[in-house]
Amino acid sequence: MDQKVEKRQRISTLGQIGLQQFAPYLMNRIMGRYNANLREVLRKHDLTISQVRTLAVLSVLDGVTSNDLSVYTVIEQSTLSRTVDALERQGLVRREQGVTDSRVRHVFLTDEGRAEFGRAWPFMHDEFEAMFDGIDDTEYAALIATLTRMLKNIRRHDI
Repeated sequence: MDQKVEKRQRISTLGQIGLQQFAPYLMNRIMGRYNANLREVLRKHDLTISQVRTLAVLSVLDGVTSNDLSVYTVIEQSTLSRTVDALERQGLVRREQGVTDSRVRHVFLTDEGRAEFGRAWPFMHDEFEAMFDGIDDTEYAALIATLTRMLKNIRRHDI
């Protein structure tokens, strides 16, 4: 029997799997709660989730292209463009033209942007710690290894 046909015959329904056993559902719930908790705190600092996600990536990978920043932040290009515009107006980032290709823009944190992310990071870290309460280092390492393999399986970009 053809492997594709055989696989289709084995496919379970979501009802058979159950929401609590369907990893994408659980990952969405976790990130939804993480973002909702952060949103409350960030609102007091006049930052959005997209903005702090952008600052977070730039705090580690400063000077990436706008296209790569879209991949790293998991933000659609149009939304990212508006996000970077807002951050630039606030003086938190700056854009520079590419040296070899003038169509390419690189995004950099300003000193103010680095300081602003420094203020946001403790809240992000607190939420991160709360997510992993009661999970030991071995379990965490196994989760990271699994997520890394999953990302490799589905990614469309080399980054």
